[in-house]
Amino acid sequence: MPTPEIDFDSIKDRAHSEWVEVRHSEIHGSGVFAAKDIPNETRIMEYLGEHIDKEESERRAWAQMDRAKETGEAGVFIFTLDEEWDIDGGFEWNTARLINHSCAPNCESWVEEDQIYVYALRDIKKGEELVFNYGFEADTYEDHPCRCGSERCVGYIVVEEEWDKLAQLIAEKEMG
Repeated sequence: MPTPEIDFDSIKDRAHSEWVEVRHSEIHGSGVFAAKDIPNETRIMEYLGEHIDKEESERRAWAQMDRAKETGEAGVFIFTLDEEWDIDGGFEWNTARLINHSCAPNCESWVEEDQIYVYALRDIKKGEELVFNYGFEADTYEDHPCRCGSERCVGYIVVEEEWDKLAQLIAEKEMG
């Protein structure tokens, strides 16, 4: 399946959400905050960008990681869509790319057809920062320190299902 042609103007129109506003985040850089109370299970916004295959995704991710190490700018905005495709959301108009990670998320992403949406996991109060678990694997934990500051923070951006594995990897490293 070839990369679909993108009508960036129509995508940009879908990038706005009445539910959110962007401002400075205590977690990292800019964050996305509730502009009004958001009820549980609300579809808040779409994660938008260019559909790319896994090979291109790897290439872009490593290039951005290298740039981020040199410049201190944000990391990678590539989101897994399915086994063949990802979405590169690294576009200024993609507000959802600014949702920070937390070990105590109030949102999660759902893939619907070939699109990714952000949904509320619980009621979110006006002014609260929207956060979700980025879901990285424990094997690469050292590349992804966590700054969420939540009481549940495990120190690294790792999917919750692998927190036990993370603890084991950290213990093994400490033992030498």
